[in-house]
Amino acid sequence: EEIARMVRYHGRPAFLLDRGEPAHEVVRMSWYVSNRLLHLFALADTRGRTTAETTRPEENVHLWKMISEEQGCFDQPYPFANDHARFSFFRQREPNLHYVPHEDYSCTAVVTSGLPGSGKDRWLSQYQPTMPVVSLDDVREELGVDPTENQGQVIQAARQQCREFLRSKTSFAFNATNIVRQARRQWVDLFTDYRARIEMVYVEPPLDVILSQNSARPRPVPESVIHRLVDKTDVPTWAECHGLTIVE
Repeated sequence: EEIARMVRYHGRPAFLLDRGEPAHEVVRMSWYVSNRLLHLFALADTRGRTTAETTRPEENVHLWKMISEEQGCFDQPYPFANDHARFSFFRQREPNLHYVPHEDYSCTAVVTSGLPGSGKDRWLSQYQPTMPVVSLDDVREELGVDPTENQGQVIQAARQQCREFLRSKTSFAFNATNIVRQARRQWVDLFTDYRARIEMVYVEPPLDVILSQNSARPRPVPESVIHRLVDKTDVPTWAECHGLTIVE
């Protein structure tokens, strides 16, 4: 995953001066990928180009290293004062690196993410056995709605269940596929409106294990659907939550 992010972001250092807040840019990237590795990747990319191909001087890449070192995030993610400071930084349009919010959560919302058959239910039963769970699969079954049908009624019912826990300040788990970042964002927005701490759990065993576990389910998802979902998956990052657990 880190290699994929380096490939995706390796052009950022050369264009650092085009950013309104260069310090914010290096801080943000430090939670996605190592700034040291990103600097080396960008430097190699710059030196591998001919003069005619180079649109940004090598000095821009070195500036990335310098600012990262100044911010204390060249060899590690930027050290925010607390989890909520980091969470707020990534959610605000104009964040302040020096703002230290008070951590006062009303409850904890555990948000699972992973392909069908990945083992999300098993993880919850093993590590959060007493926590109440809002499950989209369970809501569909209760309402008699097939996964291929319109999910509006299912989403509405699940949101209502979540609100009941949030209003009573009761920690709970929201168990769904949640593989698309924008979809996760809508649920996280709801939970943070009630000052919940967001703990994400991403479950990703090898694909052959997922397919095997899926086939053993009472109502397995077609393998063709799972393969399509693989291509759509946005792996959760620290930018989306207060705490992140990756289960392989």
